[in-house]
Amino acid sequence: MLQLSSNPARDTVIKLVVVSVAMFAFVFVVMVPLYNVLCDALGINGKTSNEAYTAISTEVDMSREITVQFIASNNDDMPWGFKPSVTMMSVNPGAANDTVFFAENGTSNYMVGQAIPSISPSRAAAYFHKTECFCFNQQPLDANSTADMPLQFIVDQALPQDIKTITLSYTLFDVTDMAGDKVATR
Repeated sequence: MLQLSSNPARDTVIKLVVVSVAMFAFVFVVMVPLYNVLCDALGINGKTSNEAYTAISTEVDMSREITVQFIASNNDDMPWGFKPSVTMMSVNPGAANDTVFFAENGTSNYMVGQAIPSISPSRAAAYFHKTECFCFNQQPLDANSTADMPLQFIVDQALPQDIKTITLSYTLFDVTDMAGDKVATR
């Protein structure tokens, strides 16, 4: 056993601090990557792919309609305006669909944004395929500028019959500092 000093209260505080630091290190260093690997492997937590889906020819299921809701929010440190052009659309499984999100950089600085998607219910994520998405890349935007950001998607015909509504939510983050050289060359 580790013998620190003759003061048991001080020894207890030091041990608790060491255990606390070890616990936080474990959570942030080990658990986050492990969580991401498990979500990707199991298709849970509404995480969607960061890669474009290659559409295959298929019949459109005209007998079934799915409501897709769109939500846009900003991370606390992101000053942009960010919203979908429509908040809801009715789609048929197998059909290609298009919509647009709008971004407005109302600041006096060039900035770079990155949108992170999430789908609810989480089990619908495996059946929601983005063929084009602004979330695949960082979005640079000049000071006091706006941008239309396209989204193309297909809801797979294999979507379970009990799922009638899918909510696609994007959170927009300021990644200007992480973009590094891209910002410096502007």
